Amino acid sequence: MKPDQQKNSCILPEDLKNFYMMTDGFQMTWSVKTDDTPMPLGSMVINSVSKLCRLGGSSVYTLPNAPTLADLEDDTDEEGNGDKPEKPHFDSRSLIFELDPCNGNGKVCLVYKHAKPVVSPDTEIWFLDRALYWHFLTKTFTAYYRLLITHLGLPQWQYAFTSYGVSPQAKQWFNMYKPITINTALLSEEADSFVNKLDPNKVFKSKNKTPVMKKKPSPQPAGSQKSHTSMTSSKTSSLAGNSSRK
Repeated sequence: MKPDQQKNSCILPEDLKNFYMMTDGFQMTWSVKTDDTPMPLGSMVINSVSKLCRLGGSSVYTLPNAPTLADLEDDTDEEGNGDKPEKPHFDSRSLIFELDPCNGNGKVCLVYKHAKPVVSPDTEIWFLDRALYWHFLTKTFTAYYRLLITHLGLPQWQYAFTSYGVSPQAKQWFNMYKPITINTALLSEEADSFVNKLDPNKVFKSKNKTPVMKKKPSPQPAGSQKSHTSMTSSKTSSLAGNSSRK
């Protein structure tokens, strides 16, 4: 690491330096099975020290007098617009090193934004898309590494931090594996939109058995009650007459 730091007159940020002291780069890929055929999907990459190449100094093409990235830089969108951070430059004002080639979808870069007169030790992580527009990601490498792991290295996940977002195809993968990440606006509007709502009454619903009701004896009609009463009174009177005769 020392020769590169001396060559570029800069010092690696402490968190990235500790990362490289632990491991010389990082690469992890994972696949999904479609019709029993593995298909590569996720890719998480941190370039090794040897691949931590500086951008902007070499020509874009191999032809003589070919333009450099500094020649192609678009200065129409100047920095200092509101609270937006100052954008990197491909010329000598900034030092830019590639951390992740993003499978050709852009480049994640470690950026020293102030290189003159002395390189500032403060660094940031930016995403450079294929149209050479810069998009701010994080202030530290540690924060970027967490983003990388959180997004599972899904295709084009860096474009979620741009104004135009990920492609429709990549959005389908996000909806399958990281629905909360791709629907942050919906999540802020309705906090319970991604919460499973379980209704125990429906899940454990069983057929309710109709209880067998015992039939109560039907009340006798009023006419039958009167006839029964008259028969009882007549029997009582006849018994009283018989007793008197004796």
